[in-house]
Amino acid sequence: MNDEPPSPSSNAVKYKRIVLKLSGEVLRGGKSGDPIDAPTLQAICNQIKEIHALGVQICVIIGGGNIFRGLQGSKQGVDRTTGDYMGMLATVINGLAIMDCLEKLGVTTRVQSAIPMNQIGEPFILRRAVRHLEKGRVVIFVAGTGNPYFSTDTTAALRASEMRADIIMKATKVDGIYDKDPVLHPDAVKYDELTFLDALKQRLSVMDSTAFSLCLDNNVPILVFDLSDEHAIRKAIAGEKVGTLVHA
Repeated sequence: MNDEPPSPSSNAVKYKRIVLKLSGEVLRGGKSGDPIDAPTLQAICNQIKEIHALGVQICVIIGGGNIFRGLQGSKQGVDRTTGDYMGMLATVINGLAIMDCLEKLGVTTRVQSAIPMNQIGEPFILRRAVRHLEKGRVVIFVAGTGNPYFSTDTTAALRASEMRADIIMKATKVDGIYDKDPVLHPDAVKYDELTFLDALKQRLSVMDSTAFSLCLDNNVPILVFDLSDEHAIRKAIAGEKVGTLVHA
């Protein structure tokens, strides 16, 4: 398989290196109810392939909530630390699914795990991850930070800071950030842009507090957008108005 980086398209891209944060829930099938729905997985990987063809360097971070979420497990009697490790293993399953799908689409990938799993993927090594990006490979980070009590949002903020990514693109099932829950409140107002300070003052749930603090301290912007638009990521990469942008 050709490991050479794709040649950039003539279309200008606003962001050269991104961290794409996917919740595990986006993989769950609507009709099938499977934890990993094959058509949904395919659609997500098609979007990744589309921007990869533009020469964008892509890091993917996937949650594990479609399989197991540590915080929910603790409410059911599972020890929080144990539950968080179970959740980390769930992200490994999801990461391997994305890897397999992307490879079948002709996109070279590398999986890097915060918990050593030599038969499954490489350990996280910053310089090696950067080199993979420079060679045109998609890098999939799994197992969170390797520590309990930290979410995959925090992993996204940490890796984006380490990798010097231009932006975190947080894919959700909502088309941006609202002043209140748009499902419960039809009069909810959507923001096109927000500053970090405004988001903090209004206590908007962009990311958990640890992740948000990392983004604020390291000036990493966050774009929250709806993944159901099949070209949403490409539009965002091109600088079109998509979702809500949180920045300094």
